[in-house]
Amino acid sequence: MALSQDLANVRNIGIAAHVDAGKTTLTERVLFYTGASHKIGEVHDGQAHMDYIPEEQEHGITIMAAVTKAQWGDHLIQIVDTPGHVDFTIEVERSMRVLDGCVIVLDGVRGAEPQTETVWRQRSKFKLPAMFFINKMDRPGADFRRALESITQKLKGDPVAVIFPVPEDRALIHLIDKVKISFRGDNGEEVVTEPVDEATWASTLDLRESLYLAAAEYDESIEEAVLMEEEPDADALWAALRKACLSGNVQPCMGGTALKNQGVQPLLDAVIKLLPAPLDRPPSEATNLETQEPELVAMDASEPLAALCFKVQMWDGRRHVFARIYRGTITKGMQISVPQADGSILTERIARVFDVDADKKNRLDTAVAGQIVLLAGLRHVTTGQTLCDVAHPVLLAPIDLREPVLGLAIEASSTKDEEKLLEALGKLLQEDPTLRLEEDAETGQRVLRGMGELHLQITFERLQRENKLDVRAGKPDVVTREAISSPAKANTQFHRVIELETKTIEMKASAWVAVKPLARGEGLRVHTEELRVLPAGTMLSAEQAAAVAAGARDAATTGPLGSPLQDIEVTVEKVELFEDASSEQALRIAVAEATRKAIALASPVLLRPIMRTEVVVPEENLGSVLGDLQSRLAVIHATEPQGEVASIRCDVPLDKLLGYTTTLRSMTRGRGNFTMEFDRFDVA
Repeated sequence: MALSQDLANVRNIGIAAHVDAGKTTLTERVLFYTGASHKIGEVHDGQAHMDYIPEEQEHGITIMAAVTKAQWGDHLIQIVDTPGHVDFTIEVERSMRVLDGCVIVLDGVRGAEPQTETVWRQRSKFKLPAMFFINKMDRPGADFRRALESITQKLKGDPVAVIFPVPEDRALIHLIDKVKISFRGDNGEEVVTEPVDEATWASTLDLRESLYLAAAEYDESIEEAVLMEEEPDADALWAALRKACLSGNVQPCMGGTALKNQGVQPLLDAVIKLLPAPLDRPPSEATNLETQEPELVAMDASEPLAALCFKVQMWDGRRHVFARIYRGTITKGMQISVPQADGSILTERIARVFDVDADKKNRLDTAVAGQIVLLAGLRHVTTGQTLCDVAHPVLLAPIDLREPVLGLAIEASSTKDEEKLLEALGKLLQEDPTLRLEEDAETGQRVLRGMGELHLQITFERLQRENKLDVRAGKPDVVTREAISSPAKANTQFHRVIELETKTIEMKASAWVAVKPLARGEGLRVHTEELRVLPAGTMLSAEQAAAVAAGARDAATTGPLGSPLQDIEVTVEKVELFEDASSEQALRIAVAEATRKAIALASPVLLRPIMRTEVVVPEENLGSVLGDLQSRLAVIHATEPQGEVASIRCDVPLDKLLGYTTTLRSMTRGRGNFTMEFDRFDVA
């Protein structure tokens, strides 16, 4: 079959959700019904095919994004099952970067949740077509229409129902094909369709009208049918809805219950009909490194290679790289170029190419544009780097990485294991770019920083299991930042005389600096454009001008309280030169001293990591939990009843949430839970 025909029958999709919405359970059913797996693995039994590392099986959550393949009819679906816990959101970010479409799973009771919002932002960033599977529709309190409303209100999406669940009948109503669907057999493998009775069909009128109106935007014949109050043709509806979905503006929604084997096969049909093939996606943007001009990378196997490393993983003790091929062909033994951040280009050789199914890999001789593959032999490639043709170097857009917010001092229990610990940590740091290893300048301790308590806990467990290392951890250390709260000005004169054996060196310069606070997230700005130079009529050389800007940046790196400084504007207003004594070094020191003085006068404040938090508790515990949160300096934004439970949305300083899991369980007799996501550094 021709390459274009092959790619037309491929779907590269991700399955993403808030933690515990049921995405891994859904993925297990997809693998079973497509024949990719011969039994259904359950998350609660620790037997899920996609949760293959021991920590995932023990904790009952997905930690690493896993890749697998499934055949549905004559179509190949390549699936990435992503984590739902916010501590591992980098796995979602880098997966979304290389996929063509996604299925977002919602809990039918709770609708769109905080991590759903994070996933949605990641999807929107890459303009991925998406559909929703509204899961757990058999639970008390599940409400399909309310879930659609939550997509509109919380995500600002445009959901349209395609498959409406009728839990009391254990059936689904297909709003395009106009059939009632039920599932029989031990595992729901037999799909039974029958006509819909008029009363049930009439009850879906509001959902059908929304569907028809969304499709009418993309097909005039449907628009005419709607105006004539007629039901549109099913084939025309599918075609129009596909256009709407590929535009990214409309999200088809399917209901079901994955755990009870209901709704998965119709979802697979919809994935094929509505989500894009690789060729349906617009070309990727890149920079041609020879011309430094923008270049569009079209999905063509015959053109020069352009691929993106989106994940590094140690597999059987050896370093492997997951890559999405956007253009060209990869063969084993092939030499490639890897552009570096400093502008240099590294050359590497691909030893082997693999196809991946969760924790299994199969050797390939060749992989082409549109595929997601595993590569061995690349010793230096890191997450977000481009793999390209040696004769045609290009740079694809990188993957944005998040800064860690929590640290733990870490050391080996035995001094003889120190070297082994550093080697093991080095491997984990390559796999997970949201981990950092730093050395505390004051104590000399090594501090491992990550995205949260669970993230660091899993890392410690992996060190013990994979490397047989016993490690000790100190108390959690929350990362802080510093800002100023008022404008200020200062000036200084730097004067130093250095006596050498052969000559005397004099350094002298004066500087006047103003600082003012910026809004949160604005970073650091340095202005020297309107700088006045004394004596009047004197001009700075290019080297002196660079030294002035560098001095301001030097001083604005760390604040008086000892934390990295942010959200500050530094303006160097004036400098005074003293002939040859005002060297570049003298100017740099003078400006730095004036800047430090101004910052110290500008009422510096400590910024703590503020976490966007949702706490879900039984209604009866709502009052006591709210009181406890307020004692933790929480800013409460909303409380929402959700059946027998209530959801509290709030902002809380991270240091006040350390160990909160234990407190919350105690207050709610084990029935409460919470999720948090880093939002910003701010004053508590």
